[in-house]
Amino acid sequence: MNQHQYLAHIADDGRVQTVAEHLEGTAALCAAFAERFGAQEQGRLLGLSHDVGKCSEEFQARLRGGRIVDHATAGAYECAKLDPSAWWAACSVAGHHRGLPDVGNPRTDQSGDATLFGRLKKAYAGEIPAYEMPVALSSSSAWKGWGKDALTDSFFTRMLYSCLVDADYLDTEQFMHGGTTQPKHGDSLPVLLEKLETYIAPWWDAKTDLNRERCDILRSCMEAGDHKPGLYTLTVPTGGGKTIASMAFALRHAIRNGMDRIIYVIPYTSIIEQNAKVFRDIFGDENVIEHHTNANYEIADRDHAAQYQKLQATENWDAPIIVTTAVQFFESLYANRSSKCRKLHNIANSVLVFDEAQMLPVPCLRPCTAAIAQMVAHFGATAVLCTATQPVLNDLFAQYAPGFSAEELCSDAAKRFPRFRRVTFRNAGSITADKLCAQLSQQDQVLCIVNSRASAREVYRSLPEEGRYHLSTLMVPKHRRAVLDEIRSRLRNGQICRVVSTSLIEAGVDVDFPAVWRELAGLDSILQAAGRCNREAKRTPESSVVTVFSGVSRPPQLLQVNIAAAQEVLRTCTQWDDPASVKQYFSVYRKLAGDHLDQSDTIKHMQEGIAGCLYPFRTVAQEFHLIDSNTKTVYIPLGDGAALLSTLQAGNYSRSLYRALGQYAVSVYEQPYRALLDAGIIQPLDDDSAVLGDLKQYDPETGLRLEANADPIFL
Repeated sequence: MNQHQYLAHIADDGRVQTVAEHLEGTAALCAAFAERFGAQEQGRLLGLSHDVGKCSEEFQARLRGGRIVDHATAGAYECAKLDPSAWWAACSVAGHHRGLPDVGNPRTDQSGDATLFGRLKKAYAGEIPAYEMPVALSSSSAWKGWGKDALTDSFFTRMLYSCLVDADYLDTEQFMHGGTTQPKHGDSLPVLLEKLETYIAPWWDAKTDLNRERCDILRSCMEAGDHKPGLYTLTVPTGGGKTIASMAFALRHAIRNGMDRIIYVIPYTSIIEQNAKVFRDIFGDENVIEHHTNANYEIADRDHAAQYQKLQATENWDAPIIVTTAVQFFESLYANRSSKCRKLHNIANSVLVFDEAQMLPVPCLRPCTAAIAQMVAHFGATAVLCTATQPVLNDLFAQYAPGFSAEELCSDAAKRFPRFRRVTFRNAGSITADKLCAQLSQQDQVLCIVNSRASAREVYRSLPEEGRYHLSTLMVPKHRRAVLDEIRSRLRNGQICRVVSTSLIEAGVDVDFPAVWRELAGLDSILQAAGRCNREAKRTPESSVVTVFSGVSRPPQLLQVNIAAAQEVLRTCTQWDDPASVKQYFSVYRKLAGDHLDQSDTIKHMQEGIAGCLYPFRTVAQEFHLIDSNTKTVYIPLGDGAALLSTLQAGNYSRSLYRALGQYAVSVYEQPYRALLDAGIIQPLDDDSAVLGDLKQYDPETGLRLEANADPIFL
């Protein structure tokens, strides 16, 4: 067969695309994507080589219904022959369908092993289908950052891999749909800045001292937009308007430096929808893409252009504003599968805003800071760590991004905190649950945050029934949202409202109580809880008291270091919310925690390998989890959830269905999950999920009932 007759794809209407056409199209896209970080030449090589294995009789038979054929190893083999030292190319091509493999060991790996070297040895032995070369390949020069250290080399490989899989998908899709492509999603960044400026225009005529302070913060962030790309902090007091201020900086900065998009990273899905709504109100729904488990853009018909663009943008983040979770962001950066890595190249040349940065999980702090540092140092990104309680991370950033140090966007931030002080702190020491409930019952509107779900239920049950509410992750998200709406309504109307919650309410949930009680935890958690007190500054600080107490429950194991660090700082500091106190807290915490900042040894494995296996992409992806919780999912057939579960049980699986079901899901640890299974209370759907069989087990006030002695979760 003539090399120009080998086919890459056959469309439903009978049109054909040759391998040569597909390689050239993919190479052009891949080179354009990689140009953002100075790797245009390397990107073109990947595009030209990735599907050369399709020029074989075996693959041509596969196109017409034959057996599955490994066509990726051939392209990897050609890259390895071209330049044996450029394993990044062979690795990316080898994994462009099944995921980046572990690179392996060139001495000990055997032909046919799943590692890159195993696959290359298989090719050298002639154990792959014979193929012809449809294009000419030429060696590329080394990337500017190549060979400096193993970690940077691994991120470069992931970013190039991302360029390839996205380019491959887009070129294939364009052919399959008749050569047409959907227009780029959303407006240009200058248009978005105009929308923001229109939105904030009425604010500049501030009538109160507090609003004038907010305007000063906003103005400082907008002026800082002229800074060069780099690493920044934005330390803004609670109530200082950091959401809008950080977005104002991001837009001005992106336009000033020719950057492509803003990626807003938020700790939990429980608050992401709140922030995304703010951005949609300002910029329009078409400009904001939410990428998390509860967002749903799946459609059946490609002709629904707007929804189709949103669906594609969640896959490759090709949109002006992306709002996502820390789990999605960091786990993607250490992933190896094409579906998770496809979007990574669009992190390059973007502004990354990490909201509530103090909530980065300590057991993953090293890989998280390393990933941020890599994006800033080598891939043209700007990172902003945005919070009222700034963590101490400069020592880690210095390790992974030498020459970069975090610069504060509001240089006089420390001076602003007293002006935003809206509460008075009080340490009540150790009290009993009965005394706590008595104190809460004397106040008409009060929030109490405790460290365990068991304590939350106990305190809640002991309060007067009128106007009492409970919040925890044992309640499905839709239920929690309805309860929060009712709480906000009662607060506005001056009705009795006593709420007992776990820490989930601290993470940016917009509620305003005249009094807050917080069980002793980390200082950052105490200050986050304080942000729910006098939030709108309608009362005096003296009348808005945040009371810290202990003795109601045994401190959870995972909070003991946080509590110890807080106790040490609170013994000496006079102002708990002062930035100096926060810095001291994080310094003490880091000292007490030691170097247990990488629970899966992700960085060590990428730098040193595992038992002789170099660059273990696949293994690292399997082991790295931002939230290391061995949980199972229990679906609750409430309301619309019952119909959704019936659809799932009928075998009609889809991404949109699972996302919709997320509103009716509760995460349960292994021990109580097994207890519920053994008791016949839940029925398994698969190895990791089950459905509640008896709705009497779901309390309409407190959520899913677990065995009394099997409740280790404290959120």
